[in-house]
Amino acid sequence: MTKRIRQHANKAILILEQPWELDDGDANRSSVLPFIEGVAKMVGDIEVYHANFYDKRSFVKALDCLCKTKFKNTTVYIAAHGYKKKAGKVDIFDLMYLIAQKSNDYNITGVMLGTCFVGENTSTMQVCIEGSNLKWCAGYSSETLWFEGTLIDCAILAKMTYLNDFSEESTFIDSFAEALAPFSNSFIIGVDYRGNHVQLENSMQFVIQPTGKGKKARTVSSGVF
Repeated sequence: MTKRIRQHANKAILILEQPWELDDGDANRSSVLPFIEGVAKMVGDIEVYHANFYDKRSFVKALDCLCKTKFKNTTVYIAAHGYKKKAGKVDIFDLMYLIAQKSNDYNITGVMLGTCFVGENTSTMQVCIEGSNLKWCAGYSSETLWFEGTLIDCAILAKMTYLNDFSEESTFIDSFAEALAPFSNSFIIGVDYRGNHVQLENSMQFVIQPTGKGKKARTVSSGVF
């Protein structure tokens, strides 16, 4: 049997998703996949790959499974429940480190953390991004509404997956700001650990590392909003 020669797009979004179980009857029904497939159809020139994970071991296997082809620009989307330093039962450092290790070989430039709370660990994001091919990471520092958060994630992924210039800090800030423009900064995206309402501008965190000698990873959330 001859091997199939398959043409693929220039950009990719790799979705690693933990089953949500949003209600008692949610037998793996809820998923971000159809939303991201919609983004790919709208933007064009984007391949979408998806795998489920349940813990660190399965996350490693899922990431290995999805990392098969090098695209001009690849973005990883982590969609999972989160709390403090855990995203889908995987420590945020381990998760970011594993992606960073793959980033050079598969030209992974960004990570969208579609999880509650783990976005507060900006120092961990910075440590893992530096020295890798990763240029940006975004996440929420509070609990987030599932549907509304997914729409925001889609807007950011649509904008950043198509970004080609990672050299200037202003380009990152402008791109993130444009992605969030349709949403209100004061929208109550969720609650904090004490149950207090949190606005989008106080939850969303952005870490970037522009290309270029001497440029280090840093948080630019205030600039975006």
